[in-house]
Amino acid sequence: MSTKVEAKHWSKVELLHETVRNPNIHVRGSNSYYSNAWTGSFEESVVRYLYGDEYSLRAWEPQWPIDQLLIGDYVAIGAEAVILMGGNHTHRTDWVSLYPFLDVIGEAYVGKGDTVIGDGAWIGMRAMIMPGVTLGEGAVIASGAIVTKDVAPYTIVAGNPARPVRQRFPATDVETLVALGIYQWERSKFDALRRFICADDIAALKAASEEYDSRQA
Repeated sequence: MSTKVEAKHWSKVELLHETVRNPNIHVRGSNSYYSNAWTGSFEESVVRYLYGDEYSLRAWEPQWPIDQLLIGDYVAIGAEAVILMGGNHTHRTDWVSLYPFLDVIGEAYVGKGDTVIGDGAWIGMRAMIMPGVTLGEGAVIASGAIVTKDVAPYTIVAGNPARPVRQRFPATDVETLVALGIYQWERSKFDALRRFICADDIAALKAASEEYDSRQA
């Protein structure tokens, strides 16, 4: 008896908190997703560990700290994106030979630190996030961009290497949004103020937040 396999579609997404099993990947909240319509799962296709995935954890004893991937809430990750983990992948550009000889592999590795994807960020299709990068809250990574440096909150970057295109809002509004910490709110407040969150009036959002808090006091 054959089992019918449900067809994939871009409108069906993989909720990360339901599928991620790697202890080195930390997902905050229950709303971040990967659009996996044209690939395998998030762990199979997106996160590329030098050491720290299921296979390498079984096969080798680590010779260096394992980089952690920290993903905020309400993060949207487009199909075929890549998050590269594992520092310099044992290729030392300051050595004569770039080749990762096994007898000096521990010295060849240079860590870049953890990779952080802030709340509300959007990573476009086929974008690549290099090791040790931090994407700020509400950052937008254009399709095909290769991100080699940190991205400030509410900033759009594009290109190879990715460079800022513009801020999504004026600097004062970005400061207000970061200070509001909307992705840290209790779910009841977030849902109550959704119509202000799904709009472009930052002053109105701030006023609504203050009014909501005053009613709860």
